[in-house]
Amino acid sequence: MSVLRRCEGAVLDIGCGPGRLVSALRALGHLVLGIDINRAAVERTADTGGAALCRSVFERLPGEGLWNTALLMDGNIGIGGDPPVLLERIGSLVTPRASLLLVEAAAHDVDERLQVRFDDGHGRLGMSFPWARVGVAALRRTAAATGWQPGEHWSVGDRHFLELKRSSGSRPAHTQEQG
Repeated sequence: MSVLRRCEGAVLDIGCGPGRLVSALRALGHLVLGIDINRAAVERTADTGGAALCRSVFERLPGEGLWNTALLMDGNIGIGGDPPVLLERIGSLVTPRASLLLVEAAAHDVDERLQVRFDDGHGRLGMSFPWARVGVAALRRTAAATGWQPGEHWSVGDRHFLELKRSSGSRPAHTQEQG
């Protein structure tokens, strides 16, 4: 709830899983869309009345450039294995005016890229895919380099969250003119 209370306007939940945040945000009166590459998760979200698409964040999405808030919970900063690329992509999804990205960071000071595989709970492993784990310090650096301004950092238990803001003048640092 500490994350959901910070959401503003229309919300895009990236990697929504079974839709618990989509449902909670809808109950709070937000226009919300969940996206996930797992068809079963998207179906479960829809079964609870939530709007969700079975799609990658790197594919074309409805409302590109119009979302007020984007969420990366449950370690989803790791999607694609390259947090700077992910943050830049999210920058194209949110409104160019002041927008908000709420991210759950790793509990430890870590900045790593790796290949992971899902275990289906019965000892069968899926195909490997790229993932990343990023702690708060690394997330602050990555955010600043991709046009996001780090804001409030808070924790609930052992879960760490960081608010990132983007304003109309924000551009990734590597594209700004040197002066």
